[in-house]
Amino acid sequence: MINTAIQVDSGADKFSEALKKLKTHFGEAAFNSWLKHLKLVGYGNGQVEASVPTRFIRDWIEAHYAEEIKSALSAEDSSIHSLDILVRTEIQEKQPPLNDLPQHSNIVDISIRTSAEQLGSPLDPRFTFENFVVGKPNELAHAASQSVAEAKEVNVGSNPLFLYGGVGLGKTHLMHAIAWHIRKNNPERQVVYLSAEKFMYQFIRALRNKDIMSFKEQFRSVDVLMIDDVQFIGGKDSTQEEFFHTFNALIDQNKQLVISADRSPSDLEGIEERIRSRLGWGLVADVNTTTYELRLGILQSKLELLKMEVPKQVLEFLAHRIVSNVRELEGALNKVIAHSNLFGREISLENTQEILQDLLRSNIRTITIEDIKKKVCDRYNIKMSDLNSARRSRSIARPRQIAMYLTKKLTTLSLPEIGRNFGGKDHTTVIHAIKKVEALAKETKELSDDLALLQRILQN
Repeated sequence: MINTAIQVDSGADKFSEALKKLKTHFGEAAFNSWLKHLKLVGYGNGQVEASVPTRFIRDWIEAHYAEEIKSALSAEDSSIHSLDILVRTEIQEKQPPLNDLPQHSNIVDISIRTSAEQLGSPLDPRFTFENFVVGKPNELAHAASQSVAEAKEVNVGSNPLFLYGGVGLGKTHLMHAIAWHIRKNNPERQVVYLSAEKFMYQFIRALRNKDIMSFKEQFRSVDVLMIDDVQFIGGKDSTQEEFFHTFNALIDQNKQLVISADRSPSDLEGIEERIRSRLGWGLVADVNTTTYELRLGILQSKLELLKMEVPKQVLEFLAHRIVSNVRELEGALNKVIAHSNLFGREISLENTQEILQDLLRSNIRTITIEDIKKKVCDRYNIKMSDLNSARRSRSIARPRQIAMYLTKKLTTLSLPEIGRNFGGKDHTTVIHAIKKVEALAKETKELSDDLALLQRILQN
């Protein structure tokens, strides 16, 4: 934590100026509700630390304003690259030793660190193994991370552990969880977690200060080095050179490395071949796109932590519609809850759709008639050509009617266009198919469930 009065004083004017610009940008109402609570507590070494009075305000600012605040600060001082928002009551409280740290503590970081660990970034107390929801897409990455965290000795087969996947799927969560677990259960081991950008910044600063030997000694003295988003050193030759030598030195000393990126080692652009090769030496685990079931589990887990209740249909709606990443999914739930708390509105499906209309619009997936035909054929074990044929047997006619019904519901095609895509059928045939399916769905639970399943598959 940045903690000297000189550093705070030197940045006070720039921090104040940045807040003024944010007030103009977001308007007085939004500023007074959220940003006016920010107080500067630390400024220096490219970092800004600000505090707010409650966790709720912190979480809301981090979810909705953090990037804009960082940009405004960078505009005032180009050296600023990191923003940490703390809760004032947590800063004032005496921080307990790591072994006494509660499972869901809100302490932002440990106050006593070795000089090497001070090079790293703070860990998010929410990102623990206990709070990580496991599903089919992430079970390998989770198991590998837990194995590394619990290992008494470094396993050559898992060194480095390389986690990759899209934004907001849980890579950073797993890295923080590994760090928390090791620090709690093996406090004698030095663990450093930081982003690739911060590694690069520390290296450049050491070059400018002609203190490169100190940089090397600090990074190569750690027991576990964790670097997030390594793709950002792509094209940075000097940083890659130092990363390469640091990597080799730690591997030679049998120290653990955990690396993450947005793609597999072989697909990293702008990264030297020798580095890509070494990144793939150990265990490479991907964090895939979430399934509906996993997204629903994540929402339920978050509500348990918040000790709140939200109608099941709202959770199911969010799990169906917010498919891009977990961060956006949790942000949507936070927004719905915040509106309910601030304006006293009931959390309902209708209100949720209104509150999230812009986000939902950006998450609409374009569904094609080919998608629909393929899923219907897979479900009923028929050929694509059967849907365009004139065959009237029930085993063919019913899936064809279902495909027409779903096409009308999930696409913008007109009735004549739908007919043409099913072997040149007349639009009246399409109307009959739609009405038939609607009627049968009311009478038959099996068909109703089939339609719900197909629609869910197509929208995910």
